[in-house]
Amino acid sequence: MVANPALQHKETALQAAWSRYRGQPRFDNFVEFALLLNSLTEYLIDKSMTGLLHACRQLEQQALALFGDESSHPIASGPMGELERGVARVGELLRNYAAGGEPVPERREQDRGCTAEPAISGAHRLQLVGEAGAHWGELISQFGYFGVRVEKGGWDVPPLDEADDSLFLVDLGGQPMSRWLEPLRQLRARRPLAQIICLGVPPEFLALDQALRAGADRCLPVGTPLQRVVGQVLESNGSVEHDPYRVLVVEDSRTAAMAICRSLRENGIVTQVIHDPSLSLGVIRQFQPDLILMDMYMPYCTGVEAARVIRQHNEFLSIPIVYLSGETDIALQVDALRLGGDHFLTKPFNPVVMNAVVKSKIERYRALRRSMLNDSLTGLLNHTSTKQAIAAALELSRQEARNVVVAMIDIDHFKSVNDNHGHPVGDQVIRSLAWLLRQRLRRGDIVGRYGGEEFVVGLVGVQPEKAKEILDAIRRDFARIAFSVPGGEFRVTYSAGLASCHNCQPRCLENLLEAADEALYQAKRGGRNQVVVADQLSCCNLAPGLAQPA
Repeated sequence: MVANPALQHKETALQAAWSRYRGQPRFDNFVEFALLLNSLTEYLIDKSMTGLLHACRQLEQQALALFGDESSHPIASGPMGELERGVARVGELLRNYAAGGEPVPERREQDRGCTAEPAISGAHRLQLVGEAGAHWGELISQFGYFGVRVEKGGWDVPPLDEADDSLFLVDLGGQPMSRWLEPLRQLRARRPLAQIICLGVPPEFLALDQALRAGADRCLPVGTPLQRVVGQVLESNGSVEHDPYRVLVVEDSRTAAMAICRSLRENGIVTQVIHDPSLSLGVIRQFQPDLILMDMYMPYCTGVEAARVIRQHNEFLSIPIVYLSGETDIALQVDALRLGGDHFLTKPFNPVVMNAVVKSKIERYRALRRSMLNDSLTGLLNHTSTKQAIAAALELSRQEARNVVVAMIDIDHFKSVNDNHGHPVGDQVIRSLAWLLRQRLRRGDIVGRYGGEEFVVGLVGVQPEKAKEILDAIRRDFARIAFSVPGGEFRVTYSAGLASCHNCQPRCLENLLEAADEALYQAKRGGRNQVVVADQLSCCNLAPGLAQPA
């Protein structure tokens, strides 16, 4: 394990801000401390550092309760002492984690792909805790297909280890609360950084509530299918990196704009400022903001007038617009929201509240965009966005003189799965292949659901032979996954076709997909459960595919 520089930096900044307030207990210094604490909490949420998050969130709530205004500071000696102890405790946890809790860095892009990448990497280990059940063996086997190493044991977890950020899958086995409640509390106390998922929780409200209060992050009720348990663990440990939030600040006051941007940047939000609203359309197209913070009253143009102009363009209709104003007239605020705005913050505003509003609006905006770009069943790119992503990769690879491989993947005999076991089981098969592809391919690779049981993968900077090796390894593991159904279990396989080109133009995308599709059908005709590679051709020589068999 290696150090986590980002967390070290945040811990140092938080301690410095608290020291400044202790030395000069002014309101502006407390604002800076609260902002840094809020930024740290958001970071821990994003990185799923759940145990550490509990301590930070508690300290943040204490700080926000004391926020007040200039007249509230310095705070009294009693609350000051409580904050002092909370800062010391959080700092200790941060230093322990930052010193060795970060997963080992990924291998270089060109070195990855030939072997199974663990779905839970580095420091994140999966530990199965509780009284061993008959399903443990099958559960461990299922995790093994996804490259997850499982350690198993009873409730006798070793004493406090604040740097251990393992994932614990706690099997309660449907037992009464008296058997597991106190051991679960002790596990949380001993592993404050760990993520805890409880399996076999009684479905009653009281049991679920008590498990969550005792420290569980997620509860899976009695009877949850094993495939869903595996999926929950994989999704809980997804290492998806989200692009930073982007906010356009439209504010004629340079001083106010600087204060707003400083607050947002403390929370990792990228900002751009314009002082003239007439420039907004061009800047929106260039900057692609997730949200617009708009001052209500600017020379020659109000925020409402600027918002109405922005809303005349269909591509900008869904971008959230939050007004900033000293206006306290409720009727005028309501009218402003009717004319294109999404929220109203009254000056002077609490910067922590502003950050919370901005982030919640952006999260909803991005969720809406994801619903348009991603497949609802698997979370992968949908048909249209997959093709767009590959076209963009072709353009970039042409500029960098790198090879592109496109793979078409199809689950074998999938119709019989739906006919024999029902569509919900078929959906689970599709999700399992999506999880496997997402876990075993590189972060920069393109993975999309093309339609039905068919997937498309785009690999940049990989030669066809290497791509075949990668997809063959995934194919073998996918064939080992057992899907439980009443009366037994079954397994499925997939076939794949690969096509590649060097210096390919984005306009050649359809030809490349067609060549991969023809290679796929060669695999189907050859007996299925195999990967077939088409000859590597330049985009100009890609021939139309042959007729596809029924």
